[in-house]
Amino acid sequence: MIIDMGKLSDSTVSTAIDAYVQGKDMRDRIYGWSEELRMLQDEVSELAVELLARYQPVATDLRFIKSCMEIAYGFSRFGRYAHDISDVFGIFGDLSSCDKSSIQEAGEHTKTMIHMSIKAFNERDVELANRVRKMDDIVDNIYLSFVKRAAHGTGTDLKCTVSGTLILRYLERIADHATYVSESVLYITSGERSPRK
Repeated sequence: MIIDMGKLSDSTVSTAIDAYVQGKDMRDRIYGWSEELRMLQDEVSELAVELLARYQPVATDLRFIKSCMEIAYGFSRFGRYAHDISDVFGIFGDLSSCDKSSIQEAGEHTKTMIHMSIKAFNERDVELANRVRKMDDIVDNIYLSFVKRAAHGTGTDLKCTVSGTLILRYLERIADHATYVSESVLYITSGERSPRK
């Protein structure tokens, strides 16, 4: 189920980003996928609780089950934020005149982080997980740079500024959750938690 959630959340975020850049209204499809992710998260949680109650796992098995619950929540959040990104189209309408370069850049980094975090989890690849953590700073910096430019009035179109800020904030949160997924790899393999920035 976690692998299925990973694939679906990856597709959901990628579709939301691409739809925004291309000016397409994909709200219904993305909403459906985000609801599916929410239901899968509930199933993962129920199964995890059943496994804990029936088998009382310890050590690596316990860490794995606990991490699966947290990762399922993260994948569900990917779906929710993807839905929020698609909702920007409904709120603001046509944004074709906006400069989307910052969103495209952050979106590509975020998509890469999602791919890498899922792969790191599936393969228990600590080195790959650490690379995801370092990439989180890039998305943070794109978001903060955009906000600083907006605060200094370098962007004149209010609709473009507000919609861009919202989407970059959602991408920043998705990148954070991809980082949490990758950090679970260290926890599963060693029992240690990565220090937060």
